[in-house]
Amino acid sequence: MNIKIICIGKLKEKYWKDAEAEYLKRLGAYANVSVTELKESRSDDIDEEGESILQALGAVSGKAGKSGAAGRSPHEYVITLEIKGKALTSEGLAEKMAGLALDGKSDISFIIGGSNGLSKAVSDRADFKLSFSAMTFPHQMMRVILLEQIYRSFKINRNEKYHK
Repeated sequence: MNIKIICIGKLKEKYWKDAEAEYLKRLGAYANVSVTELKESRSDDIDEEGESILQALGAVSGKAGKSGAAGRSPHEYVITLEIKGKALTSEGLAEKMAGLALDGKSDISFIIGGSNGLSKAVSDRADFKLSFSAMTFPHQMMRVILLEQIYRSFKINRNEKYHK
């Protein structure tokens, strides 16, 4: 499985970088995981950030790719992190990940927006909108939480000790 995390903004503090590195190391036993950091808009323009996200996904705005829909691969599955998305338990996320693998969705991209959220174009591109909470979290923290939950999903699905 190939997992891509696309996020607006960089990790600046060492403790976030260390946490990210630890989970990326742990995840290496289960999947190919990459993180793409995109520049935050200086004018808080979520549409500008959205264009960057869509480009990182391989989409060309308004143009259809080989598979028909803009930027869509038949095996790519895009999950946006959104407050108004669907809330899942850790077990629910594990089931979702296992189901995607069974459905042949070997490329999963998780999208974390910047401090102003996601553009409508990015939200519309999502195959699934995931909410971790009705609360707002700093995107640096959310990245680490997401990595931990992805790692937890693999552990749950393989019945390996860690989950509880």
